[in-house]
Amino acid sequence: MKLYSSLGPNPRLVRMFLVEKGIEVERIHLDIITGENRSDDYAKKNVMQTTPTLELDDGTLISESTVICEYLEETKPDPVLIGSTPEERAETRRWARRIDQEIAVPMTLGFRGGGGRPMFEPRMNVVSTEAAAELSAMSDKHWIWLDGQLGDKDHLCHGKLTLADLVAFCFIKFGGTVGWTLPEGTDNLARFAAKMEERPSAEIWRGAE
Repeated sequence: MKLYSSLGPNPRLVRMFLVEKGIEVERIHLDIITGENRSDDYAKKNVMQTTPTLELDDGTLISESTVICEYLEETKPDPVLIGSTPEERAETRRWARRIDQEIAVPMTLGFRGGGGRPMFEPRMNVVSTEAAAELSAMSDKHWIWLDGQLGDKDHLCHGKLTLADLVAFCFIKFGGTVGWTLPEGTDNLARFAAKMEERPSAEIWRGAE
């Protein structure tokens, strides 16, 4: 298999998932700063021209980070990172979706229209600077909510590492790469992130790619 990867939280989410699963794949790095992912050749692999994309040995192409993780879980169930039962899988997916929709989406839209505007405005539609500030504030509010849901636990659900934890951690780390920090009132998430940093899979955040 080949993973078309880049900077950013979504490619690194899949890379962490691969490490946790003990799966090795060939990794092809795309420079999104220079727009390498916008090439015609890559568009043939991923019509949205986003990263990551997983290319299987038979040429099948899978995109969207959580979809790739779902595929990897189905092909290599052990160790379990989404769930062993329909109920466990539903709970993990619920938390992953909450984080994605309520935190990650406004966080990334706010960044693209705010601090990331010089990079993103020439290549895609971005929100106004006023809307960007509102979206960032919305995301911070939901980070505080998530902190309360985490409480004194080490993991968001099932009492063990799941995809939901990896999604949360990757967006916390992403924020750190663009000058953002967890808002006040999120000591539980700070403790959670520090604990996640100890995992070997977190090493992928310490490289240039």
